[in-house]
Amino acid sequence: MFLYQPSSGYCYNSDSIFLYDFIASFSPKGKLLDVGCGVGVISLLLSRDFPVQTSIIDKQEKMLAYAKHNYRINAMEVNAHLGDFTLFQSDERFDFIVSNPPFYDSNVTQSEDTFLNIARYGHHLPIGPFIAKVKKMLKPRGWFIFCYDAKQIDLLLHHLKINGINPEKIRFVHSKIDRESKLVMIAARIGSKSMTKIMPPLVVFDENSIYRNEAAEAFKKAGTHSIKGDFESKVSQ
Repeated sequence: MFLYQPSSGYCYNSDSIFLYDFIASFSPKGKLLDVGCGVGVISLLLSRDFPVQTSIIDKQEKMLAYAKHNYRINAMEVNAHLGDFTLFQSDERFDFIVSNPPFYDSNVTQSEDTFLNIARYGHHLPIGPFIAKVKKMLKPRGWFIFCYDAKQIDLLLHHLKINGINPEKIRFVHSKIDRESKLVMIAARIGSKSMTKIMPPLVVFDENSIYRNEAAEAFKKAGTHSIKGDFESKVSQ
């Protein structure tokens, strides 16, 4: 699958590929919404592999234009929305809401690049209002599957619980077996009463900094080929 990305600014990375692989294990179907879609990598791969009716939303016009272009060149349909998800107004409800949202702590030194800043830092999509909006947009028994900063797991679980979205599966991602986790992937379901399962960790690299089998298989299954270039006039058509 070919994906256009801007030559500068935010580009998708391994987080998106691992999240796609995690979501795929739940065999999504029905109506799916990708929040903060960027160039659309996660929802494109899921739309390719599963019977979903896909919608995407991003607050950056430039990124949404790339996502729409990527859907066109891969001959797939999508409903695209420009705007802040927390202000999104729609009568539509979704079976799956997925997201690789901005989650870096706003107290660290921030990028001065506007596009990077919006894509990376959590104050652009605060977790409390974000999860509260997810609750309103999910169908009964709908899934919310996303990744986030592992250090903020307490905050995530708090807001999920108070909104009645039960975390059914949690998986931490480690760059190496002896490194602390910087990313967590969570599959939560509205109205669920299941006890939370902590899955075995995803360890990306071995001691020689070579991709371990599971990580390598995720990239192979995704099969993405990126093309970088700036052509706003073309993608906006």
